[in-house]
Amino acid sequence: MAAFGVFWGFITSRFPRIDPGSDDQVQLILRPPSFKQYSQIVWDGLLKMLQPRVLLRAQKPLRHTLTLRPLNPRTYATAVEEPIPSESQQTFTSTSINSSFAPPPIVIDSNASFAMRTYTPRTPGVRHLKRAINDHLWKGRPFLPLTFAKKGHGKGGRNNSGRVTIRHRGGGHKTRIRTVDFERMVPGPHMVERIEHDPGRTAHIALLNEEATGKKSYIVAPEGMRAGDVVQSYRAGIPKDLLDSMGGAVDPGVLAAKTAWRGNCLPLHMIPMGSIVYNVGSAKGRGAVFCRSAGTYAVVISKDDASTKGGQKHVTVKLQSGEVRKVSRDACATIGVASNPHYQHEQLGKAGRKRWLNIRPTVRGLAMNACDHPHGGGRGKSKGNVDPVSPWGMPAKGGYKTRPVRNPNKWVVTPRVRNGGKRRAK
Repeated sequence: MAAFGVFWGFITSRFPRIDPGSDDQVQLILRPPSFKQYSQIVWDGLLKMLQPRVLLRAQKPLRHTLTLRPLNPRTYATAVEEPIPSESQQTFTSTSINSSFAPPPIVIDSNASFAMRTYTPRTPGVRHLKRAINDHLWKGRPFLPLTFAKKGHGKGGRNNSGRVTIRHRGGGHKTRIRTVDFERMVPGPHMVERIEHDPGRTAHIALLNEEATGKKSYIVAPEGMRAGDVVQSYRAGIPKDLLDSMGGAVDPGVLAAKTAWRGNCLPLHMIPMGSIVYNVGSAKGRGAVFCRSAGTYAVVISKDDASTKGGQKHVTVKLQSGEVRKVSRDACATIGVASNPHYQHEQLGKAGRKRWLNIRPTVRGLAMNACDHPHGGGRGKSKGNVDPVSPWGMPAKGGYKTRPVRNPNKWVVTPRVRNGGKRRAK
């Protein structure tokens, strides 16, 4: 359309408009141009139409005429997807004193998308089976000197007199209990040999090899730990070589940068505020008692300067349930998040796998006989004119309080939010 406009403008300039009041223009129309003149006019118009475009095309580089990309460059950054290196190409972390910065601990977002391993439904038992993808786990047997057989009273839920103290237990697969070191009092670097599955807990365990003596031990592995990593424990104090590298004076910032690494065990007073920890202890010289299951962690909130009557200071931590409590400043804690965070999304797929885990069926009281439960007996699905109670007659719903009021836990600063007998909002 632009070319036609240029051509039509040139033609109309050679042939002016007719004015009825002008005799010269009437004579011009009466004497039309010859074919040769008309051809020359048309040819001149075409050359004038094409001349600017030929000049513009000659000024452009050849690469603009041969490519399809736009002439103006991008003024924004573009993201490039890099290939994920294989496990053999990944660099392992180390806790040597020459390192200056520690990698941040991995925090698992429960709302983030992730992949679960599913199976072709060749049998009904695997149709709804879902498992977390943990291809890095050890495929062989455990280190036998650190295990012992689980036999006798530990499987049926009985006490030493043979009475059932824990219901719905029994009939599980035979297994060996792994001896896990929750205290970690041995100093020095420890090499991670492998990450193993522990049938007695939801989190994974790591087999450590002490570099000085070659002694082996099990610990609860943090998320992201792999074979070849080196971890240490600083519960016995700051090593002399680390103190010399800081010039003989303890700088809290430099000390945290050299010690607060994933998998390292430290006293809580050496851990910076805001750090994410697991395997948290409660007192000096004891092992970990909090945040030991899969995917759990706590956050160090504050450090108290005021001491108690015995001269002991405390550190305040916040648990995942929302409970805020005080623990001893010399209690242990491990940097990171407990491994296997996607355990909560696994599906067993069939009732038999529940029995393999030493869990027996849970029968409703309404389906029992009257001699077995207060809700039992009667005709049809009716529990009678009684309020919901436990098998021993205690009120089961409505927020009935069974905890003694006059003996509160003095270590709890803010208790966790309880539902008061009501359903929790999803």
